[in-house]
Amino acid sequence: MGTMVSVRGWLECDDGQLARIKEIVEADDPERTYSGGWAFPARQYNNVRWAFYGGDIRAVSLAWFEERLRQIARIPASCQDDEYDERPRGLFLVSHDVDGMSEWRVCDGGLMIGVPDGDYHYLDA
Repeated sequence: MGTMVSVRGWLECDDGQLARIKEIVEADDPERTYSGGWAFPARQYNNVRWAFYGGDIRAVSLAWFEERLRQIARIPASCQDDEYDERPRGLFLVSHDVDGMSEWRVCDGGLMIGVPDGDYHYLDA
């Protein structure tokens, strides 16, 4: 079956960004990718919109997920305000069967991958 990676996390964004995130996700062929792991609450409330991902994927498909997050991170703020550049932001924990856990931060228009700041290893039990 190959090496598996458990991916779980969330994004916060605005209305326009959420629509664009859904477009990016829906552009993937659901028969050939792990795009079914995305979830969007039917009832969003307050000013922030949310998107969640959870799933176990093959390690060879991790590049696909990374590219989707990089695309999402580059989505500009819907309100073009010089003072704020509020792009989508979020946190994903990626647990690789061989390489262990990494933390993927979506912020400032990019994706930063590193060692988790917290003790999340209980999630790998």
